[in-house]
Amino acid sequence: MSILVYLENWDGKFKKSSFELVSYAKAIADKAGTDVIALSIGEVSDNELQELSKYGATKVLKAQNDVYKILDNAIYSKTIATAAENNNCNIVVMGNNNTGKGLAPRIAVRLKAGLVSGATSLPVSIEPFQVQKNVFSGKAKGVQQVNTNNKVVTLSQNSYMLVENELPFACEDFDAGIQTEELKTEVVSVDKVTDKLLLSDADIVVSAGRGMKAPENWGPVEELAQVLGAATACSRPVSDEGWRGHEEHVGQTGKVIAPNLYFAFGISGAIQHLAGVSSSKVIVAVNTDAEAPIFGAADYGIIGDLKEVLPKFVEAAKSYKASL
Repeated sequence: MSILVYLENWDGKFKKSSFELVSYAKAIADKAGTDVIALSIGEVSDNELQELSKYGATKVLKAQNDVYKILDNAIYSKTIATAAENNNCNIVVMGNNNTGKGLAPRIAVRLKAGLVSGATSLPVSIEPFQVQKNVFSGKAKGVQQVNTNNKVVTLSQNSYMLVENELPFACEDFDAGIQTEELKTEVVSVDKVTDKLLLSDADIVVSAGRGMKAPENWGPVEELAQVLGAATACSRPVSDEGWRGHEEHVGQTGKVIAPNLYFAFGISGAIQHLAGVSSSKVIVAVNTDAEAPIFGAADYGIIGDLKEVLPKFVEAAKSYKASL
């Protein structure tokens, strides 16, 4: 029995999260005494596929066909499930992003598999198969046990480290037998954000809330993000007021993120907001209210006026960058 890891690509390139998935799958494989097979769907160069071997994949399956130019959940899930069946894989690993959340349940049904959604660590044990995950909107951790022979696991963002473990590997074409008439999805238009770092890709996120008082006060937030190479985010009230776009809203009803460093400027820390950022490695909070809930979740906190504190953050960041 092998482990299959499905790797999404962006315009033919893999991101850090893809290599995290291979590292995670390899660690499970070591515990189970087996190997890792990677599946890439869509047009990806052989050189890019070769990178997967650095993190422990011994075989890469590439499914390249015109039907994969459109992300159709039915076709993609059929392809992934077929790859797992044909290669005797009883564990399927993928990211817990929008794509993974759409595909994983379908794959689990096809394989008659138990599903662990949003795993945050390696399995506690292989037999029985138990995996830790966040529960109650990230306020607690639980261990989920899967009793079925086949398992599907989606890994939460930034929950595992990159581990280089280069192995000899083979790259093979894979044909799942998908017919053109099976494609039911039609893409009318595609709008991409090209001028800013996406929240899902950011290691550092600079976020702000209603404590900024008005949208015209966002300059220092954007400047700090630019200096740090970070993404910008906001709380729900800010996006609801139209101060910032909804694509920046983080929280239980927005984007759930797990950056290495999260700045919260003028955010009180409502439970819905914390549910979206509690998996951040380090949280730095600035607020005038010493009783704000955000300080209960923060690793570092400053009680102070944003008009005074934010410019000092920008100045310190610039000085640090200049010293490198």
